[in-house]
Amino acid sequence: MKPVEVCILWAVLMVVGLVVPGTRGIWLDVPSSGTKCVSEELHSKVVVLTDYFVVGDEHHINNSIVPTISVKVTSPYGNNLHHQENVTHGQFAFTTTESGNYLACFWTDNSHHGGASVSVGIDWKTGIAAKDWDSVARKEKIEGLELELQKLEGAVEAIHENLIYLKDREAEMREVSEKTNARVAWFSIMSLGVCTVVSTSQLLYLKRYFQKKKLI
Repeated sequence: MKPVEVCILWAVLMVVGLVVPGTRGIWLDVPSSGTKCVSEELHSKVVVLTDYFVVGDEHHINNSIVPTISVKVTSPYGNNLHHQENVTHGQFAFTTTESGNYLACFWTDNSHHGGASVSVGIDWKTGIAAKDWDSVARKEKIEGLELELQKLEGAVEAIHENLIYLKDREAEMREVSEKTNARVAWFSIMSLGVCTVVSTSQLLYLKRYFQKKKLI
């Protein structure tokens, strides 16, 4: 392959990396009381692979305390996907079956670290970023540019799926907006009708009142 073609390929890969959500490195400061959560909106049939670990600070090191956390991951409909208690690190992986916000919540075990906050590192991977490309390369005996091309093909498929998901969401939002506008229009018409009836009734009452008092 010519140098120009290689440059174009790498440029495309860089653009795809910006367009397709992949790996997110997150740091959380989990308080001694309460829960810290992270969420991501995903469509169905997306692979999620996440590593989490407790980051010990100077206070914990000096006091020889190993802080622990508890973790719970739920789907948009509240299904439990992962649950661990009193751990310093762990991993969860699943393929989404529902579209919506997936929630990962972390909280601390106060009895093990004296009520201090705990820093937690999270490596959240989705889609093609969560795929084990080393295993794919060994299994299919590919490497180098061919492997990058396969990654690019997977990225293109992910973009296509994301576009379909966004199109479906846009259609749902448009339908909800149209229904809301129709209801607001009917409510406005009904409100105008009620106001007209009430105003007419008040005018008739005042007319009869003034006629009775012989003011008009």
